[in-house]
Amino acid sequence: MERVKLTSSEWNVLGCLWEQSPRTAMQIVSELERTVGWHRSTTITILHRMEAKGLLRCEQAGRGKAYVPLVDREQAEVAETRSFLDRVYRGSVGMMMSAMAQRQELSGDEIAELRAILDQAEKGGPQ
Repeated sequence: MERVKLTSSEWNVLGCLWEQSPRTAMQIVSELERTVGWHRSTTITILHRMEAKGLLRCEQAGRGKAYVPLVDREQAEVAETRSFLDRVYRGSVGMMMSAMAQRQELSGDEIAELRAILDQAEKGGPQ
């Protein structure tokens, strides 16, 4: 998959579909009305735009339509993280962590989790 920049709205829709897929348009409308506060027309418009962009596939499901994501969650997360690091911290994970640590925004548990992730990365194993 080529690197795709997702809007906040697209993240909301894809999050809904990554949770459970396929989903009908009305299931998505209901979920996003509950979680984001969107009206039916907003959700339907975004679904159509995302389908046109190739982010979703629409399938006939009985009398309605069901949507399936065409964007892999992990690839989207990696691309978004890289984009954020590039924009805000000139691509430096170290600069980001330093900024968070200096502002004491990391709990002891988070620091321990980061140490474990770094230890695994150093050993070359899965995280």
